[in-house]
Amino acid sequence: MSLREAFSSQEWAVLVGPLRLRVLPEHDAARAVSPRVLLQEQPCRALLSELGPVIGSPTPAITASLLVKRFAFLATGACLYAMSVCDKGLRLSLDNCLLEYGHDDGLWTSCMPVADQTPCVYPRGERAAWRAAVVQALFAGLLAPLLESLHQASGVSRRILWDNTAARVYSLYEKRMADHSDPRVRARVESDFEWLLTQAPPALFGLRYNPLQHFRRAPTALADGRCIRFRRTCCFYYQASNPVEYCAACPLLRPKKSLARGRP
Repeated sequence: MSLREAFSSQEWAVLVGPLRLRVLPEHDAARAVSPRVLLQEQPCRALLSELGPVIGSPTPAITASLLVKRFAFLATGACLYAMSVCDKGLRLSLDNCLLEYGHDDGLWTSCMPVADQTPCVYPRGERAAWRAAVVQALFAGLLAPLLESLHQASGVSRRILWDNTAARVYSLYEKRMADHSDPRVRARVESDFEWLLTQAPPALFGLRYNPLQHFRRAPTALADGRCIRFRRTCCFYYQASNPVEYCAACPLLRPKKSLARGRP
């Protein structure tokens, strides 16, 4: 069974639409590389040098940060949406997907190409173990070694790279998946998100801590009535944008406590 056959038409429309999943033959061959290749310092540095001028980044560290934001969106979006909404697993690994870095006219055009199209399912009563395996393959198996290589090649802080990744997961669960029309799916989404935040052990992320728990800051109530969950680190997007723009949750925009509470 192929991936396309494994998902309903509605599920597949989300995966290949806003979440940008692709089967391998549909990938952008001119702007794609195996994540495993990027575990080598020279190819990793070469990619950052090539991509920097394209995205307007002044340094390899900023390039690495913004590349991880994009790749984390593609990898976690497709994989965790399939896991929590569709109850099916994508086989993402260093050898079973590509890192696409297409960027045109100021926008990312990259997708998430996957080679092995066999969906990963679980026997009745074994979902907890299956979920842990899916998460471990995604984070410890794919993202952790890639982020470490980009840190070594560029000097960007590991904290920034993992905060970039965590921010993508928060947005996926709190925005894209939170309002699903099926109450059974919503319950599964909520259960998976709670587990990821509070119970998933650090080993599943290839770290000594759970980054989804670590980087989750409490929302800040603003004077205008809005509530924003500001990031703990800055991804440097503002340094690669012209005119200068900031992410909505940029910690540089976080007001002092007195201002946030509406006091002079």
